[in-house]
Amino acid sequence: MKRRIFRFMLLPLLIGYPFILCQCDDNTLAPFEPEIVSVTDNFELQATGVRNRTTTLIYDWENTGNQATVNHSTTTSSGSARLIIKDDGGTTVYDKLLVPSLNDSTIPGTDGAWKIHLVLDHYYGTLNFRVQKL
Repeated sequence: MKRRIFRFMLLPLLIGYPFILCQCDDNTLAPFEPEIVSVTDNFELQATGVRNRTTTLIYDWENTGNQATVNHSTTTSSGSARLIIKDDGGTTVYDKLLVPSLNDSTIPGTDGAWKIHLVLDHYYGTLNFRVQKL
């Protein structure tokens, strides 16, 4: 009797096991066809209809200046999207949640290869921001 109960309880787990293995989270924005422009002194990202993303995406950006302007135009339905920008020396020069409308500036940093970190936490919405040399 115990053996049959064990098989009965184990069978749904075994049937569902391949499904669990195939449930891979896509930690990119690719399914939402993002438009990303990263050229010297200008970085732009837009992705529409983003659904349930929890990930950190890091983009390289060349800034010939020591400061940048940041333009937010993001619509969040739920979750959060945080923008963190680090200068060539790895110092954080900007760290804020993306919002519907904001024109802001980074603090001064070191020119060169900057990193733009986009941190999504159960994010739903439309991402849209621009970073330009100041």
